[in-house]
Amino acid sequence: MDAGNGTQGGARWRKVLVTGGSGFTGINLIRYLLERGVAVRSLDLAPFTYADCRERIEVIDGDIRDAATVERAVRDVDLVIHCAMALPLYAEKDILTTGIDGTRRLLEASERAKVGRFVHISSTAVYGIPDHHPLLETDRLDGVGPYGIAKVEAENVCAEFRARGLVVPVIRPKSFIGPERLGVFALLYDWAKDGRGFPMIGSGNNRYQLLDIADLCQAIWLCSTLEDAVVNDVFNVGAGEFTTMKQDWQAVLDHAGHGKKVVGMPAEPLIWTLRVLEKLGISPLYKWVYETASKDSFVSIDKARRVLGYAPQFSNQQALIRNFEWYLAHVDEFRDASGVSHRVPWKQGILGVAKRFF
Repeated sequence: MDAGNGTQGGARWRKVLVTGGSGFTGINLIRYLLERGVAVRSLDLAPFTYADCRERIEVIDGDIRDAATVERAVRDVDLVIHCAMALPLYAEKDILTTGIDGTRRLLEASERAKVGRFVHISSTAVYGIPDHHPLLETDRLDGVGPYGIAKVEAENVCAEFRARGLVVPVIRPKSFIGPERLGVFALLYDWAKDGRGFPMIGSGNNRYQLLDIADLCQAIWLCSTLEDAVVNDVFNVGAGEFTTMKQDWQAVLDHAGHGKKVVGMPAEPLIWTLRVLEKLGISPLYKWVYETASKDSFVSIDKARRVLGYAPQFSNQQALIRNFEWYLAHVDEFRDASGVSHRVPWKQGILGVAKRFF
């Protein structure tokens, strides 16, 4: 497969299926593929509302858990890039069935349709709350919460189909940000915009690696276009340059220009408070966010660099500021919107009250 023009075995790809095409990862990936002349079909439960791409791709509205929809979606495609997932604020049942059952259904249908390759977008959440860094692809998997469990089990399903002969690259990205990304990041961007400081769980001296969506798209492209024997494996991807949480997020406050600072807070009391608030349903932060925010969290990307030629272009600070600038340019478009996906801001809940004190 030629990495330069999206060809496989000398024949042009007829079509690439992107699951979760209406989401943050999906729309950025679709634009990336269209720039490279790739024909795209999108499958997502959410409507595809991006006017700049709507007339240039084929759109199927449907659920990856629905067998008939999946059979139609994989028909006549050469490559599946599986981005769809129910995010952590969804109901537990939806997270598990989407992540595990939906992935199996897609792989089964892809196998029957003789799809050439299935690129699965996993998560570094599969490592749980680790006791060492950097994390390697060979480290033990330990899903935390329904989302982490679903991601681990989905990878097990991928490994099963790889053993049966399907080419299934698996990408484990760090938390990724960039244009169109809102969700939990919009909470802090809103505070920065309004001249507020950032409360930090713990001292903020821990190192927490992020990933720009453009660099994730690069990794997906490499796993889609390099030879089968090269990509049929598991790869961590993340930023190549990152400092501490306090330094990286201070760069956003400095860019906002209000002279505000990151404020460290004792981790244990705050984590216990957030656990209670989550149980009461008045905090948007879920376990994976607040349990890991005060700890080191970074992976080795040496394998992706060595095997794929992965070369991340954005540091943590560059990615955060790029995302913040997009937020400022578009904030009026989603001022009254909220939800549980990365495409909309999450309701601040009790954190809206805390904002007054920073």
